[in-house]
Amino acid sequence: MEQQLIITLMIKLAAAASIASILSRSSRLLNLLLREDRTIPEQLQLSAAISGICAVASSFRISLSYKAADMSFEGSLLAGIIGGYISGLLTGVICSLPAMLHGEYLSMPLYAAVGVLGGLLRDLAPDSEDIWRITPFVDLGMYRLIRYPEQRRRSVFMIAGLMTILLAESMRYMALWLFGDKYIFTLYQPGWGWANTAVFISSVFTVSIPLRIWASARNERMLEAKERLLVQARLSALSAQINPHFLFNTLNTVGSLIRTDPERARLVVYKLSSILRRLLRKTESLGPLREELAFIDDYLSIEMARFGEKLKFVKEVDERTLDCQIPTMLLQPLIENSIKHGLAPKLDGGTIRLESRFERVPNGLRLVLAVADDGIGIPDDRLPSILDQPGIGVSNVNERLQVLFGTNYRMMVTSQAGQGTRTTIEIPA
Repeated sequence: MEQQLIITLMIKLAAAASIASILSRSSRLLNLLLREDRTIPEQLQLSAAISGICAVASSFRISLSYKAADMSFEGSLLAGIIGGYISGLLTGVICSLPAMLHGEYLSMPLYAAVGVLGGLLRDLAPDSEDIWRITPFVDLGMYRLIRYPEQRRRSVFMIAGLMTILLAESMRYMALWLFGDKYIFTLYQPGWGWANTAVFISSVFTVSIPLRIWASARNERMLEAKERLLVQARLSALSAQINPHFLFNTLNTVGSLIRTDPERARLVVYKLSSILRRLLRKTESLGPLREELAFIDDYLSIEMARFGEKLKFVKEVDERTLDCQIPTMLLQPLIENSIKHGLAPKLDGGTIRLESRFERVPNGLRLVLAVADDGIGIPDDRLPSILDQPGIGVSNVNERLQVLFGTNYRMMVTSQAGQGTRTTIEIPA
Protein backbone atom coordinates (compact mmCIF):
# COMPACT_ATOMS: atom_id res chain seq x y z
CA MET A 1 0.00 0.00 0.00
CA GLU A 2 2.77 2.39 0.90
CA GLN A 3 4.72 1.51 -2.24
CA GLN A 4 1.65 2.24 -4.34
CA LEU A 5 1.32 5.62 -2.60
CA ILE A 6 4.93 6.52 -3.38
CA ILE A 7 4.40 5.62 -7.03
CA THR A 8 1.26 7.77 -7.09
CA LEU A 9 3.14 10.72 -5.59
CA MET A 10 5.99 10.38 -8.10
CA ILE A 11 3.51 10.31 -11.00
CA LYS A 12 1.82 13.38 -9.53
CA LEU A 13 5.12 15.29 -9.43
CA ALA A 14 5.94 14.28 -13.01
CA ALA A 15 2.48 15.39 -14.15
CA ALA A 16 2.87 18.76 -12.38
CA ALA A 17 6.24 19.35 -14.06
CA SER A 18 4.90 18.31 -17.48
CA ILE A 19 1.81 20.52 -17.29
CA ALA A 20 3.88 23.49 -16.10
CA SER A 21 6.33 22.98 -18.98
CA ILE A 22 3.51 22.82 -21.52
CA LEU A 23 1.90 25.98 -20.14
CA SER A 24 5.25 27.81 -20.21
CA ARG A 25 5.22 27.50 -24.01
CA SER A 26 2.09 29.63 -24.19
CA SER A 27 2.98 33.23 -25.08
CA ARG A 28 -0.27 34.42 -23.55
CA LEU A 29 0.47 32.78 -20.20
CA LEU A 30 4.04 34.08 -20.19
CA ASN A 31 2.76 37.59 -20.83
CA LEU A 32 0.49 37.22 -17.79
CA LEU A 33 3.36 35.88 -15.70
CA LEU A 34 5.62 38.76 -16.73
CA ARG A 35 3.15 41.30 -15.36
CA GLU A 36 3.28 41.76 -11.62
CA ASP A 37 0.55 44.43 -11.52
CA ARG A 38 -2.33 42.64 -13.23
CA THR A 39 -5.75 44.03 -13.94
CA ILE A 40 -8.80 42.10 -12.75
CA PRO A 41 -9.44 40.64 -16.24
CA GLU A 42 -5.82 39.46 -16.35
CA GLN A 43 -6.17 37.88 -12.91
CA LEU A 44 -9.30 36.10 -14.16
CA GLN A 45 -7.42 34.86 -17.22
CA LEU A 46 -4.59 33.54 -15.06
CA SER A 47 -7.10 31.82 -12.81
CA ALA A 48 -8.91 30.31 -15.80
CA ALA A 49 -5.66 28.83 -17.16
CA ILE A 50 -4.76 27.11 -13.87
CA SER A 51 -8.25 26.17 -12.68
CA GLY A 52 -9.29 24.80 -16.06
CA ILE A 53 -6.48 22.25 -16.08
CA CYS A 54 -6.96 21.36 -12.39
CA ALA A 55 -10.74 20.93 -12.78
CA VAL A 56 -10.23 18.59 -15.75
CA ALA A 57 -7.64 16.62 -13.78
CA SER A 58 -10.03 16.38 -10.80
CA SER A 59 -12.78 15.05 -13.08
CA PHE A 60 -10.29 12.55 -14.47
CA ARG A 61 -9.51 11.37 -10.91
CA ILE A 62 -13.18 11.00 -10.02
CA SER A 63 -14.25 9.21 -13.20
CA LEU A 64 -11.28 6.83 -13.45
CA SER A 65 -10.24 6.65 -9.78
CA TYR A 66 -6.73 7.76 -10.78
CA LYS A 67 -5.58 9.60 -7.68
CA ALA A 68 -2.32 10.97 -9.12
CA ALA A 69 -4.27 13.24 -11.49
CA ASP A 70 -5.83 15.50 -8.85
CA MET A 71 -3.79 18.66 -8.15
CA SER A 72 -6.64 21.05 -7.37
CA PHE A 73 -5.39 21.75 -3.86
CA GLU A 74 -1.88 22.68 -5.02
CA GLY A 75 -3.22 24.57 -8.04
CA SER A 76 -5.36 26.81 -5.81
CA LEU A 77 -2.39 27.66 -3.62
CA LEU A 78 -0.22 28.26 -6.69
CA ALA A 79 -2.78 30.60 -8.25
CA GLY A 80 -2.92 32.63 -5.04
CA ILE A 81 0.86 32.94 -4.84
CA ILE A 82 1.18 34.08 -8.44
CA GLY A 83 -2.00 36.08 -8.99
CA GLY A 84 -3.15 37.20 -5.55
CA TYR A 85 -6.39 36.80 -3.62
CA ILE A 86 -8.80 37.01 -6.55
CA SER A 87 -6.97 34.42 -8.65
CA GLY A 88 -6.49 32.11 -5.67
CA LEU A 89 -10.08 32.34 -4.48
CA LEU A 90 -11.57 31.88 -7.93
CA THR A 91 -9.24 29.01 -8.79
CA GLY A 92 -10.16 27.27 -5.54
CA VAL A 93 -13.87 27.58 -6.28
CA ILE A 94 -13.61 26.36 -9.88
CA CYS A 95 -11.24 23.50 -9.04
CA SER A 96 -13.61 22.23 -6.36
CA LEU A 97 -16.69 21.96 -8.58
CA PRO A 98 -16.08 18.38 -9.80
CA ALA A 99 -15.34 17.27 -6.23
CA MET A 100 -18.43 19.06 -4.87
CA LEU A 101 -20.61 17.27 -7.41
CA HIS A 102 -19.02 14.03 -6.22
CA GLY A 103 -20.07 14.70 -2.62
CA GLU A 104 -16.72 16.05 -1.33
CA TYR A 105 -18.34 19.11 0.23
CA LEU A 106 -15.30 20.38 2.12
CA SER A 107 -13.38 20.86 -1.13
CA MET A 108 -14.73 24.31 -1.99
CA PRO A 109 -14.13 26.02 1.38
CA LEU A 110 -10.74 24.34 1.76
CA TYR A 111 -9.44 25.12 -1.72
CA ALA A 112 -10.78 28.69 -1.57
CA ALA A 113 -9.09 29.22 1.81
CA VAL A 114 -5.83 27.83 0.46
CA GLY A 115 -6.02 30.18 -2.55
CA VAL A 116 -6.51 33.16 -0.22
CA LEU A 117 -3.58 31.92 1.90
CA GLY A 118 -1.42 31.99 -1.24
CA GLY A 119 -2.53 35.58 -1.88
CA LEU A 120 -1.54 36.48 1.68
CA LEU A 121 1.93 35.01 1.12
CA ARG A 122 2.25 37.12 -2.04
CA ASP A 123 1.40 40.27 -0.07
CA LEU A 124 4.10 39.47 2.47
CA ALA A 125 6.82 39.30 -0.21
CA PRO A 126 9.45 42.08 0.20
CA ASP A 127 9.41 42.37 -3.60
CA SER A 128 6.94 40.91 -6.08
CA GLU A 129 9.83 39.12 -7.81
CA ASP A 130 10.58 37.15 -4.63
CA ILE A 131 7.63 34.79 -5.12
CA TRP A 132 9.59 33.20 -7.97
CA ARG A 133 12.42 32.36 -5.58
CA ILE A 134 10.35 30.08 -3.34
CA THR A 135 12.19 26.78 -3.07
CA PRO A 136 11.53 23.48 -1.28
CA PHE A 137 15.10 23.43 -0.01
CA VAL A 138 14.94 25.21 3.32
CA ASP A 139 18.70 24.87 3.79
CA LEU A 140 19.24 27.46 1.02
CA GLY A 141 17.10 29.97 2.87
CA MET A 142 18.88 29.28 6.15
CA TYR A 143 22.30 29.58 4.51
CA ARG A 144 21.41 32.91 2.88
CA LEU A 145 19.92 34.16 6.13
CA ILE A 146 23.28 33.61 7.83
CA ARG A 147 25.62 34.36 4.93
CA TYR A 148 23.90 37.50 3.58
CA PRO A 149 22.41 39.51 6.46
CA GLU A 150 21.62 42.43 4.12
CA GLN A 151 19.11 40.13 2.34
CA ARG A 152 17.52 38.94 5.57
CA ARG A 153 13.94 39.82 4.55
CA ARG A 154 14.25 37.89 1.31
CA SER A 155 15.72 34.87 3.07
CA VAL A 156 12.97 34.93 5.71
CA PHE A 157 10.35 35.10 2.95
CA MET A 158 11.83 32.02 1.24
CA ILE A 159 11.46 30.12 4.50
CA ALA A 160 7.97 31.57 5.00
CA GLY A 161 7.00 30.31 1.53
CA LEU A 162 7.93 26.77 2.46
CA MET A 163 6.12 27.08 5.78
CA THR A 164 2.99 28.37 4.03
CA ILE A 165 2.81 25.31 1.79
CA LEU A 166 3.21 23.05 4.83
CA LEU A 167 0.53 25.05 6.68
CA ALA A 168 -1.89 24.64 3.78
CA GLU A 169 -1.25 20.89 3.73
CA SER A 170 -1.81 20.79 7.50
CA MET A 171 -5.22 22.40 6.92
CA ARG A 172 -6.13 19.56 4.57
CA TYR A 173 -4.88 16.98 7.07
CA MET A 174 -6.92 18.60 9.87
CA ALA A 175 -10.04 18.53 7.68
CA LEU A 176 -9.48 14.82 7.13
CA TRP A 177 -8.92 14.23 10.85
CA LEU A 178 -12.06 16.15 11.88
CA PHE A 179 -14.53 15.07 9.19
CA GLY A 180 -13.12 11.89 7.65
CA ASP A 181 -12.33 11.10 4.02
CA LYS A 182 -15.95 11.24 2.85
CA TYR A 183 -16.02 15.00 2.40
CA ILE A 184 -12.45 15.68 1.26
CA PHE A 185 -10.02 13.94 -1.08
CA THR A 186 -6.56 13.16 0.29
CA LEU A 187 -3.81 10.60 -0.23
CA TYR A 188 -3.14 10.03 3.46
CA GLN A 189 -2.85 6.56 4.92
CA PRO A 190 -4.46 5.56 8.26
CA GLY A 191 -2.32 6.53 11.22
CA TRP A 192 0.92 8.46 10.83
CA GLY A 193 4.05 7.23 9.23
CA TRP A 194 6.72 8.05 6.73
CA ALA A 195 4.23 7.60 3.85
CA ASN A 196 2.10 10.50 5.13
CA THR A 197 5.26 12.55 5.54
CA ALA A 198 5.90 11.88 1.85
CA VAL A 199 2.46 13.37 1.08
CA PHE A 200 3.51 16.61 2.80
CA ILE A 201 6.80 16.65 0.90
CA SER A 202 5.08 15.96 -2.43
CA SER A 203 2.74 18.92 -1.87
CA VAL A 204 5.76 21.18 -1.37
CA PHE A 205 7.31 20.04 -4.64
CA THR A 206 4.00 20.06 -6.56
CA VAL A 207 3.72 23.79 -5.78
CA SER A 208 7.39 24.77 -6.08
CA ILE A 209 8.24 22.86 -9.29
CA PRO A 210 5.81 24.85 -11.49
CA LEU A 211 7.06 28.03 -9.81
CA ARG A 212 10.64 27.21 -10.75
CA ILE A 213 9.71 26.19 -14.32
CA TRP A 214 7.70 29.36 -14.91
CA ALA A 215 10.39 31.48 -13.24
CA SER A 216 12.93 30.07 -15.69
CA ALA A 217 10.62 30.83 -18.64
CA ARG A 218 10.04 34.36 -17.30
CA ASN A 219 13.76 34.93 -16.94
CA GLU A 220 14.37 33.85 -20.54
CA ARG A 221 11.62 36.16 -21.80
CA MET A 222 12.92 39.08 -19.72
CA LEU A 223 16.48 38.41 -20.92
CA GLU A 224 15.30 38.50 -24.53
CA ALA A 225 13.48 41.78 -23.86
CA LYS A 226 16.59 43.28 -22.27
CA GLU A 227 18.71 42.14 -25.21
CA ARG A 228 16.30 43.86 -27.60
CA LEU A 229 16.49 47.04 -25.55
CA LEU A 230 20.28 46.80 -25.54
CA VAL A 231 20.36 46.41 -29.32
CA GLN A 232 18.02 49.37 -29.73
CA ALA A 233 20.13 51.49 -27.39
CA ARG A 234 23.26 50.53 -29.30
CA LEU A 235 21.57 51.34 -32.59
CA SER A 236 20.41 54.71 -31.28
CA ALA A 237 23.93 55.48 -30.10
CA LEU A 238 25.32 54.70 -33.55
CA SER A 239 22.68 56.88 -35.19
CA ALA A 240 23.57 59.69 -32.79
CA GLN A 241 27.17 59.46 -34.01
CA ILE A 242 25.98 60.03 -37.57
CA ASN A 243 23.38 62.79 -37.20
CA PRO A 244 25.47 65.48 -35.42
CA HIS A 245 28.34 64.90 -37.84
CA PHE A 246 26.03 65.57 -40.77
CA LEU A 247 24.32 68.56 -39.16
CA PHE A 248 27.56 70.31 -38.25
CA ASN A 249 28.83 70.02 -41.82
CA THR A 250 25.55 71.38 -43.15
CA LEU A 251 25.67 74.37 -40.81
CA ASN A 252 29.20 75.10 -41.98
CA THR A 253 27.89 75.16 -45.53
CA VAL A 254 25.19 77.65 -44.54
CA GLY A 255 27.80 79.80 -42.79
CA SER A 256 29.98 79.91 -45.90
CA LEU A 257 27.07 81.04 -48.13
CA ILE A 258 25.18 83.47 -45.93
CA ARG A 259 27.40 86.47 -46.82
CA THR A 260 28.31 85.67 -50.40
CA ASP A 261 24.95 84.41 -51.70
CA PRO A 262 22.00 85.14 -49.33
CA GLU A 263 19.39 83.73 -51.73
CA ARG A 264 21.21 80.44 -52.02
CA ALA A 265 21.74 80.45 -48.24
CA ARG A 266 17.96 80.83 -47.82
CA LEU A 267 17.44 77.81 -50.07
CA VAL A 268 19.96 75.83 -48.06
CA VAL A 269 18.22 76.76 -44.80
CA TYR A 270 14.89 75.64 -46.30
CA LYS A 271 16.39 72.29 -47.30
CA LEU A 272 18.01 71.99 -43.89
CA SER A 273 14.66 72.56 -42.17
CA SER A 274 13.15 69.82 -44.35
CA ILE A 275 15.95 67.47 -43.31
CA LEU A 276 15.52 68.31 -39.62
CA ARG A 277 11.77 67.69 -39.77
CA ARG A 278 12.43 64.29 -41.28
CA LEU A 279 14.99 63.46 -38.60
CA LEU A 280 12.64 64.54 -35.81
CA ARG A 281 9.85 62.39 -37.22
CA LYS A 282 12.14 59.37 -37.44
CA THR A 283 11.12 56.89 -34.72
CA GLU A 284 11.91 53.58 -36.41
CA SER A 285 15.21 51.95 -37.30
CA LEU A 286 13.96 51.03 -40.77
CA GLY A 287 12.20 52.98 -43.50
CA PRO A 288 11.40 52.67 -47.23
CA LEU A 289 14.16 53.37 -49.73
CA ARG A 290 12.11 56.12 -51.37
CA GLU A 291 12.22 58.17 -48.13
CA GLU A 292 15.97 57.70 -47.89
CA LEU A 293 16.34 58.93 -51.49
CA ALA A 294 14.21 62.00 -50.75
CA PHE A 295 16.44 62.70 -47.76
CA ILE A 296 19.53 62.39 -49.96
CA ASP A 297 18.05 64.74 -52.55
CA ASP A 298 17.66 67.42 -49.88
CA TYR A 299 21.15 66.78 -48.58
CA LEU A 300 22.72 66.94 -52.04
CA SER A 301 20.89 70.14 -52.88
CA ILE A 302 22.74 71.67 -49.94
CA GLU A 303 26.10 70.29 -51.05
CA MET A 304 25.53 71.35 -54.65
CA ALA A 305 24.88 74.88 -53.40
CA ARG A 306 28.38 74.73 -51.99
CA PHE A 307 30.24 72.98 -54.82
CA GLY A 308 28.19 74.25 -57.75
CA GLU A 309 28.50 72.47 -61.08
CA LYS A 310 31.62 70.60 -59.95
CA LEU A 311 29.38 68.10 -58.12
CA LYS A 312 27.19 65.82 -60.18
CA PHE A 313 24.81 63.14 -58.95
CA VAL A 314 23.48 60.18 -60.95
CA LYS A 315 20.80 57.74 -59.73
CA GLU A 316 20.30 54.31 -61.25
CA VAL A 317 17.44 53.06 -59.10
CA ASP A 318 15.23 50.09 -59.89
CA GLU A 319 11.70 51.33 -59.16
CA ARG A 320 10.81 47.94 -57.72
CA THR A 321 13.24 48.59 -54.87
CA LEU A 322 11.68 51.88 -53.73
CA ASP A 323 9.39 50.25 -51.16
CA CYS A 324 12.11 48.05 -49.66
CA GLN A 325 12.80 48.66 -45.98
CA ILE A 326 16.36 49.77 -45.26
CA PRO A 327 18.06 51.21 -42.16
CA THR A 328 17.39 54.94 -41.89
CA MET A 329 20.34 57.24 -42.56
CA LEU A 330 22.12 54.37 -44.30
CA LEU A 331 23.25 55.97 -47.56
CA GLN A 332 23.78 59.60 -46.53
CA PRO A 333 27.03 58.94 -44.56
CA LEU A 334 28.44 57.10 -47.59
CA ILE A 335 27.59 59.96 -49.92
CA GLU A 336 29.01 62.43 -47.43
CA ASN A 337 32.27 60.45 -47.35
CA SER A 338 32.41 60.49 -51.15
CA ILE A 339 32.04 64.27 -51.20
CA LYS A 340 34.35 65.06 -48.30
CA HIS A 341 37.17 62.57 -48.89
CA GLY A 342 36.79 61.65 -52.55
CA LEU A 343 35.63 64.69 -54.52
CA ALA A 344 36.41 67.75 -52.39
CA PRO A 345 40.22 67.39 -52.80
CA LYS A 346 39.80 67.32 -56.64
CA LEU A 347 39.87 70.73 -58.25
CA ASP A 348 37.41 69.75 -60.96
CA GLY A 349 34.99 67.90 -58.64
CA GLY A 350 33.36 64.74 -59.89
CA THR A 351 30.31 62.49 -59.99
CA ILE A 352 28.55 60.40 -57.35
CA ARG A 353 26.56 57.44 -58.59
CA LEU A 354 23.83 55.74 -56.52
CA GLU A 355 22.52 52.33 -57.58
CA SER A 356 19.83 50.00 -56.28
CA ARG A 357 18.73 46.66 -57.66
CA PHE A 358 17.58 43.18 -56.72
CA GLU A 359 19.76 40.09 -56.92
CA ARG A 360 18.47 36.57 -56.55
CA VAL A 361 20.71 34.25 -54.55
CA PRO A 362 20.21 30.62 -53.48
CA ASN A 363 18.74 31.59 -50.09
CA GLY A 364 16.38 34.32 -51.35
CA LEU A 365 16.16 37.82 -52.81
CA ARG A 366 18.75 40.43 -51.87
CA LEU A 367 18.69 44.21 -52.14
CA VAL A 368 21.94 45.63 -53.49
CA LEU A 369 22.79 49.28 -52.83
CA ALA A 370 25.94 50.93 -54.12
CA VAL A 371 27.49 54.39 -53.78
CA ALA A 372 30.39 55.14 -56.13
CA ASP A 373 32.47 58.20 -56.87
CA ASP A 374 35.30 59.08 -59.25
CA GLY A 375 37.34 60.87 -56.59
CA ILE A 376 40.90 60.45 -55.40
CA GLY A 377 40.27 57.02 -53.82
CA ILE A 378 41.41 55.53 -50.53
CA PRO A 379 45.09 54.89 -49.77
CA ASP A 380 46.06 51.22 -50.00
CA ASP A 381 47.25 51.08 -46.40
CA ARG A 382 43.84 52.26 -45.06
CA LEU A 383 41.54 50.24 -47.30
CA PRO A 384 41.80 46.81 -45.55
CA SER A 385 40.74 48.29 -42.19
CA ILE A 386 38.30 50.93 -43.42
CA LEU A 387 35.25 49.13 -41.98
CA ASP A 388 36.82 48.85 -38.53
CA GLN A 389 38.07 52.39 -38.04
CA PRO A 390 35.95 54.05 -35.32
CA GLY A 391 34.42 57.47 -35.72
CA ILE A 392 33.95 57.49 -39.50
CA GLY A 393 30.72 57.13 -41.45
CA VAL A 394 31.59 53.84 -43.17
CA SER A 395 32.41 52.00 -39.94
CA ASN A 396 29.26 53.37 -38.26
CA VAL A 397 27.12 52.15 -41.14
CA ASN A 398 28.81 48.74 -40.96
CA GLU A 399 28.19 48.48 -37.22
CA ARG A 400 24.53 49.44 -37.61
CA LEU A 401 24.15 46.71 -40.22
CA GLN A 402 25.73 44.22 -37.81
CA VAL A 403 23.26 45.19 -35.08
CA LEU A 404 20.25 44.92 -37.37
CA PHE A 405 21.14 41.92 -39.54
CA GLY A 406 23.84 40.00 -37.66
CA THR A 407 25.75 38.04 -40.30
CA ASN A 408 22.94 38.22 -42.87
CA TYR A 409 24.42 41.12 -44.81
CA ARG A 410 27.52 42.07 -46.79
CA MET A 411 29.35 45.40 -47.08
CA MET A 412 32.33 45.89 -49.38
CA VAL A 413 34.51 48.90 -50.08
CA THR A 414 36.71 48.86 -53.16
CA SER A 415 38.94 51.70 -54.29
CA GLN A 416 41.72 52.58 -56.69
CA ALA A 417 43.97 55.59 -56.28
CA GLY A 418 42.96 58.36 -58.64
CA GLN A 419 39.93 56.48 -59.97
CA GLY A 420 37.47 56.54 -57.09
CA THR A 421 35.74 54.45 -54.44
CA ARG A 422 32.74 52.13 -54.53
CA THR A 423 30.81 50.94 -51.45
CA THR A 424 28.36 48.09 -51.96
CA ILE A 425 25.79 46.85 -49.44
CA GLU A 426 23.73 43.68 -49.70
CA ILE A 427 20.84 43.13 -47.28
CA PRO A 428 17.75 40.90 -47.25
CA ALA A 429 15.00 42.27 -49.50
